[in-house]
Amino acid sequence: MLQSLEELVDALSTLPTIGKKSAWRLALYLLERPEEESVHLANTIEKARKKITRCSVCFNYSEHNICDICSSIARDNTLICIVEKPSDLFSIEKSGRYRGMYHVLGGVLSPLNGITAEKLHITQLEKRIRESKPCEIIIALGGSSDSETTALYLGRLLKNQGIRISRLARGLPAGTELEYVDHITLTQALNERTDI
Repeated sequence: MLQSLEELVDALSTLPTIGKKSAWRLALYLLERPEEESVHLANTIEKARKKITRCSVCFNYSEHNICDICSSIARDNTLICIVEKPSDLFSIEKSGRYRGMYHVLGGVLSPLNGITAEKLHITQLEKRIRESKPCEIIIALGGSSDSETTALYLGRLLKNQGIRISRLARGLPAGTELEYVDHITLTQALNERTDI
């Protein structure tokens, strides 16, 4: 087999959700396309890697020292939504329902994997809260056990700040039949039920 082709397949298979089979298809696709398309793709990746950095305030991706969200006067700076990673921020932004600020932790606590509070942007969050004095902190982390642990840790850490601490509601996805819902989601939906 061609060594350079195998190296391309290996490189592509390191991408999330791309297995060896998909990597082979992508590699062959790239080889079959005009050379300028592959060069453009490589140049675009290189340019993005050089231009995109982290916002010094919220740790979102940005092309400037302070991202567009943190520098916007149209955003509500009395709300800070804590997320695990930039992709979570992008998901919330796509909903078009939230107009506050964000803080990207850079992960969740996972002692078994060596991820402690010191390795996350928690110290920066505490400093930011002291300086900006928001009215509410929204903890918007996933449903994994590490996310739950992190949410509880943050709740305890921030509870004496005199700020409302909330978290995203958990419950049933729209259009789902109860028989197909896992017991954890069903329990959360029952615990977080609302009046009609």
